[in-house]
Amino acid sequence: MASRSRAAPRQATYAPKSSPAPASEHTPSPTVTEKRKPVFTKVDRLQPGTSGHNLTVKVVNSKDVPVNARVNKPTSSSKAVLSRPPARISRIAECLIGDETGSIIFTARNEQVDIMKSGATVILRNAKIDMFKGTMRLAVDKWGRVEVTEPASFQVNEDNNLSLVEYELVNVTEE
Repeated sequence: MASRSRAAPRQATYAPKSSPAPASEHTPSPTVTEKRKPVFTKVDRLQPGTSGHNLTVKVVNSKDVPVNARVNKPTSSSKAVLSRPPARISRIAECLIGDETGSIIFTARNEQVDIMKSGATVILRNAKIDMFKGTMRLAVDKWGRVEVTEPASFQVNEDNNLSLVEYELVNVTEE
């Protein structure tokens, strides 16, 4: 019988950690980004398809919108019921808001509904324009913020309601 020679097991060797290099003028320091001051705009400057608006507005009125919530209702054709997490009941309100230059409908969702009470002055940060049935609506999603502020002295110009203007999407072909 031939004997097999067995190699000795390898052992891992670890080198000692080197100490971090001392800070010198050649090593970059962590950069601190400064926040920009928000640029506030007026309601009459809003255009379809834009976002990132900061506005100070007054709430003229607020109307709750009924939401049709269907929670895990299996259809008659399905034999197996798929388990889903329960649907979150959402609240939606349409609020007429504006400043001295014009007014627009704001779609308030969930916690925003409690803030948007008639007569309140609010600051909308990072608001966007949504198109609904060809008209503009202002909304603030999870990346924006709605804050109550001290009452403003201006009167809302309800004659220039931007939500009453209908827009149509037109495809332009280049020749």
